[in-house]
Amino acid sequence: MKILMVFTSHDILGSTGRKTGFWLEEGAAPYYVFRDAGIDLTLASPKGGQPPVDPKSDLPENQTAAMARFKKDPDAQKVFATTKKLKDMRSEDFDAVFYPGGHGPMWDLAEDLDSIALIDSFYNAGKPVAAVCHAPGVLHRVTYKGEPIVKGKRVTGFTNTEEEEVQLTKVVPFLVEDELKRLGGLFEKKDNWQPFAITDGRLITGQNPASSTAGAQALVKLLKGAAEQASSTAA
Repeated sequence: MKILMVFTSHDILGSTGRKTGFWLEEGAAPYYVFRDAGIDLTLASPKGGQPPVDPKSDLPENQTAAMARFKKDPDAQKVFATTKKLKDMRSEDFDAVFYPGGHGPMWDLAEDLDSIALIDSFYNAGKPVAAVCHAPGVLHRVTYKGEPIVKGKRVTGFTNTEEEEVQLTKVVPFLVEDELKRLGGLFEKKDNWQPFAITDGRLITGQNPASSTAGAQALVKLLKGAAEQASSTAA
């Protein structure tokens, strides 16, 4: 099985002058879920190369087991430092696509035409699309059969109260929760910072950084289920 992970290339937090990027846990934890499952991984970003890491994600209070493993893994660090260019990626080369969050995707991937077309291509080909935390925001311009891709779907993502807690409600281009609801998504959530991921058909969404492992595991489960079904049908 082959999964494409798509990272942000954006590193400025709105007009604050502060740095942002992808949330390190949301890259590291899914990377190891996929790698440990024997999945062939390709990483991409709009600019290629090293995607920016949100410095807040690497603060002492935000350390996780996956991040500790990543910091001791030069091979993984090299993979992250050499992402492919997003415009060169094709859905036919992969079985699914996974978007890690962090605030960065709100500015580039949410409006990136290559990303929008890629998600559209994956979904129309019957392949899963997964996104965690702020990354469900990258779905807001994607349509399926003329309707927003999230319309009528159970979804989750970074909540309004979580955004309020990090005091960025007035900084982000839009609030993930409000936008998914506006588009007709059936938004669900747990308490702030609790792990929570939803699978609805071929769409998988996770609420926050703590949900990145669950979101990745849900994608692996979905792919394995589809492979087993295909195998039994062929037999």
